[in-house]
Amino acid sequence: MGAYLYLALAIAAEVTATVSLRLSEGFSRLGPSVLVVIGYGVAFYGLSQVLKLGLPIGVAYAIWAAAGVALVAIIGVLVFKEPFNLAIAAGLVLVIGGVVLIEAGSGG
Repeated sequence: MGAYLYLALAIAAEVTATVSLRLSEGFSRLGPSVLVVIGYGVAFYGLSQVLKLGLPIGVAYAIWAAAGVALVAIIGVLVFKEPFNLAIAAGLVLVIGGVVLIEAGSGG
């Protein structure tokens, strides 16, 4: 499994865990609470494998964090009916732009 496949796994697991955290209602619901713990465990395992395979930590973490932020924000809007406005859109563009700059600066 390549570094970017592990990174995709880590992102999916982190997003699942974060959404489950919202659904756990303060860890008062068992199913979502279990998904939080498993999801974050899988996310950090995947991220550790990405680093083991040689992807630079700055690039790996930037992609992981930015993708998580963007996906959770989109899920928040679509599933939880959270607000979406120009400021939020601009923030997401800046986060993604930051990752592009980190990737470009790393020579990767």
